[in-house]
Amino acid sequence: MPYGAFCSLSEYAEVEGFLHISEVAPRWIKNIHEFISEGQRHVVKVHHVDPSKNQVDVSIKRVNDEERKIKLESVQSEKKGRKLLEHALKNAKLKIDFETAKTEIEKHHDDIYSFFREISLEGEQAIDQVDLPKALKAQIIEIAKKSIKKPVIEVDCEFSLVCYGGNGVETIRKILDVDKGVSVHYMGAPKYKISLVAPDYKTGEKKLSALLEDIKAFAQKNHCDFHTERR
Repeated sequence: MPYGAFCSLSEYAEVEGFLHISEVAPRWIKNIHEFISEGQRHVVKVHHVDPSKNQVDVSIKRVNDEERKIKLESVQSEKKGRKLLEHALKNAKLKIDFETAKTEIEKHHDDIYSFFREISLEGEQAIDQVDLPKALKAQIIEIAKKSIKKPVIEVDCEFSLVCYGGNGVETIRKILDVDKGVSVHYMGAPKYKISLVAPDYKTGEKKLSALLEDIKAFAQKNHCDFHTERR
């Protein structure tokens, strides 16, 4: 429509959302057709819901680049995970259906693809707690090892850290003694940069956020000033 577009929200049982023309781009636009057209798929953010009117308002311009990247990657991972599990079920030749297997997997993992990825990276112990038939587990392990690529995404964050007192340097060393696979680079007092490699942005951001929270908590206990600088 000239003043906006009605959108089908695929993740919410095709609930209809409305995208006002003012929420399409960060600048004023005259013709909405220059930016969107019928049949396109976009990453949007729900910014207002009115249950009494059954109204859902969404926005494209409120989605930043990092959120868009993570969401698109999540959608692709969901598709890949479904195909891998369907392939395993077909090869196992069992009566268990896709939804039953999916439900059991998601009791222990965020999604199907992350389940396959963990098996590829950590081995068979990643599947131990999942209650699935042995024949299906064997197929899942084989497919995971063949299909999942090694981590290729790097996420990082700059932060400042100042510790007071005579043992300040030693305290900083203890604070920055992080997990294997995580690098901390000195950028000139009081700035540092922490980075890690992960299979995807969602996993990387989750792990990085947890690490930063741990560093912050340790710093506060030792009377240090800690501030992150996300770009």
